[in-house]
Amino acid sequence: MKNILFIILSVLVSANVLAQEKTNHKSPNLFDENKVKPRMRLIIDNDFGGDPDGLFELVQHLLSPSVEIRGIIGSHLKPGDGFDNSNITAVNARNKVLELLKIMKLEHNYNVYQGSNEGLKDFNTPQQSEAAAFIVKEAIREDTKLPLYVVCGAGLTDLASAYLLEPKIADRLTLIWIGGPEYSDIASPPPGYTSLEYNLGIDIKAGQVIFNNSQIPIWQVPRDAYRQVLLPYSSLLLKVKNQGKIGNFLGKSVEKIMSYLTSVNYPIGETYILGDSPLVLLTALQSSFEADPSSSQYVLRPSPLINDQGLYEVNSKGRNIRVYKKLDVGLLMEDFYSKLTLFQQHVL
Repeated sequence: MKNILFIILSVLVSANVLAQEKTNHKSPNLFDENKVKPRMRLIIDNDFGGDPDGLFELVQHLLSPSVEIRGIIGSHLKPGDGFDNSNITAVNARNKVLELLKIMKLEHNYNVYQGSNEGLKDFNTPQQSEAAAFIVKEAIREDTKLPLYVVCGAGLTDLASAYLLEPKIADRLTLIWIGGPEYSDIASPPPGYTSLEYNLGIDIKAGQVIFNNSQIPIWQVPRDAYRQVLLPYSSLLLKVKNQGKIGNFLGKSVEKIMSYLTSVNYPIGETYILGDSPLVLLTALQSSFEADPSSSQYVLRPSPLINDQGLYEVNSKGRNIRVYKKLDVGLLMEDFYSKLTLFQQHVL
C-alpha cells in the first residue's frame, strides 16, 4: 500500500513540475552571479498562513543567491491556534506564498507545494500530500552533488511523511528545524512558558517519528535560541515597511498581529520575534571557507526521545544532533535589511 501511495504522489508531483517547467529556482540577481553561486539545495517548509515570521524568512531566503531553492512547502497549523481556524490551513499557507511571490514578481521562479492539512494519525502511516512526495523525489536525485537541507519553521508532518514513504532519504538530507522546548542544562524556559513548544505541538507524532525513529541528521534551534531574533518596531518602520511593496507587505503583516494582540489586552511591547529567520543564518550565511554557520554556537548531544506530552526523555543510544544555543543575530539582521534595500533598488 505504501509503495502504491508513493507512486500516486510521485505522478502528482511530476505533473506539477511539468506544469511549471519554466521555473528556474533562481533568486533575483542582486549580486554579481560570477561571485555568488549556490552552494546547497533547500526545501523550505513553513506554516505561512500563521505567524508572519515565516514570511520574513522566506523573503530573505528568496534574496539569497548562495542557496538553490528547489521547492517551497505550505504546511498546516495547529488546530484552533487563532491564526486560521479553517481545516485547510496548508492550502491557505500555499496561497500566502503565491501571494508573496507575485508581489516580488517571482511567481514563475519557484515551485510551491501544498503539505498535508492534518498531522500524523500514527507512527507508520504517512499523510498524503504532494509536498511529501516532492521531498522524496528531491532527496533521491543522483544528478547533483549539492547538499540538501530541509529547513522547517513549523511542524514536521511533511518530512515525517516523506520518511515513512521512503526511509532511505534519512542519509540524503539534513533537517534544520525551528522547534522544541529548552534543554534544561542549556537554558531556562521563558516566563509564563508552556511546556509544549508551539512548533512541536503542531504535530507531536511527526516529531517523534523524526527524533525517535529516524536517523535523519538534525540541526535544532529550540525555543531559547529562536527567541533571540528580535525585530524592533522602530526598525520595522525605518528599515522594512518603507522598502517597496514587499517591505510594506511584511510590515503590515506584523502590525496586524500587534494590533490584534493589543486589542485583546495582550500587549507585546515594541519587539517582534522573527523566530524562523535562523533558517537563513544556518544556510545562506555559512562561512566562506570550511562552510558552516561558524558565527553561531551549538552543542552536540544525543537526540532525545520525545514523549507524548512533547517533552524530552534521555536517549543514550540517540545519534548526535546539533542543538543551537547562541545565534549571530547581528549578521542575520544586517543581511536582511541590506537585501531588502538592494531588492528595492533592483526593482526600481
